Amino acid sequence: MQEMTIIIPVYNEVENLQKVKEIFDDYLPSASYPAKILFVDDGSNDGSLEMIKKICQDKKYDYISFTNNRGLSSAIKAGIDYASTPLIGYIDADLQTTPYDFEKLLEYIDDYDAVVGYRAKRADTLSKKIQSKIANFIRRSFIDDGITDTGCPLKIFRSEIIKKIPFFDGMHRFIPALMLLEGATIKQVPVRHFPRVAGVSKFNIFNRSIKPLQDLFAYRWMKSRYIKYDIKDTSL
Repeated sequence: MQEMTIIIPVYNEVENLQKVKEIFDDYLPSASYPAKILFVDDGSNDGSLEMIKKICQDKKYDYISFTNNRGLSSAIKAGIDYASTPLIGYIDADLQTTPYDFEKLLEYIDDYDAVVGYRAKRADTLSKKIQSKIANFIRRSFIDDGITDTGCPLKIFRSEIIKKIPFFDGMHRFIPALMLLEGATIKQVPVRHFPRVAGVSKFNIFNRSIKPLQDLFAYRWMKSRYIKYDIKDTSL
């Protein structure tokens, strides 16, 4: 019986998908927690969905697909909504992080509500590194969530917590911060990072810095009005 669902959002990553399957075919039999894969196709138009359907003939893999492109936050939310295992993992289809590093995160999951990776040695272009530094600086200036690398696409959550948090467009940048509003405990672990070898990055200076600034205001507004309560007693 599977204990973890690994969500892989996909938007126009057809060049990477065969390699994704090869790596997970190798990783899954040795994973310390039995896991299955859930692809979330975010309205791809490059043949990704057809490749995903072919991959999902293997029972270790499942998929859901959107009618049209809704963005990364929607894809992650859909994966969380459809996952039915106690643990939920997340990794990008670009393979700039590796599923083998889930093992580093799983070492701590018994003691935390979430374990998130941070890219200790970035393998991005100088332009991408600068964009990320700007985005992280802006985020830290507005919220003090203590998260080193909120954009690292390698995370594990306890389903009972992650399914409670509110979602909005752009929330993928704030998952740890939103979990902290629920009183979650979070561990950060260094993970490896690799250059992109196929496909094209979907991020640029606008959606790494300017749009996150708008989302920061949304998060601050939500935090100031967030409802959280503890039940003392009940007859139910």
